Amino acid sequence: MADIVDQKTRSRMMSGISGKDTKPELLLRKAMYAWGYRYRLHYNKLSGRPDIVMPGRRIAIFVHGCFWHRHEGCRCATIPATRPEFWARKFERNVERDAENIAALVESGWRVAVVWECGLKSATFDENLGLLLEWIEKPEADATCLTIPRTE
Repeated sequence: MADIVDQKTRSRMMSGISGKDTKPELLLRKAMYAWGYRYRLHYNKLSGRPDIVMPGRRIAIFVHGCFWHRHEGCRCATIPATRPEFWARKFERNVERDAENIAALVESGWRVAVVWECGLKSATFDENLGLLLEWIEKPEADATCLTIPRTE
């Protein structure tokens, strides 16, 4: 299947996609702030530059886009029809890098949450935000890593 735009236009469109301050990230940050949580953004002193960091609690939160970070089983994690081999390699490396960053943080004693873009949709937002806030407040009862939405 051919792309509907030329290569130069596609390149310009893809380069315009931001890695920080995305809509899902802003939505989560706004909700956390409203609940009284304070945090640092894109903390470059930690592996993977987590989107939201709460240094006093040693919590790092990544807000992952389902497409770029390959949320398994999500309908948003499609592979473009144009140059599928290129995209497969690119996505594979993103997933590897995510796993490496999470492992490094856990090894350093940090608690890590991965919040997927689809988990912040309006239908499930309140429920998933509740899971995250509960996890933040009860470190002794929960796992080192949390994934929202949970995939069972």
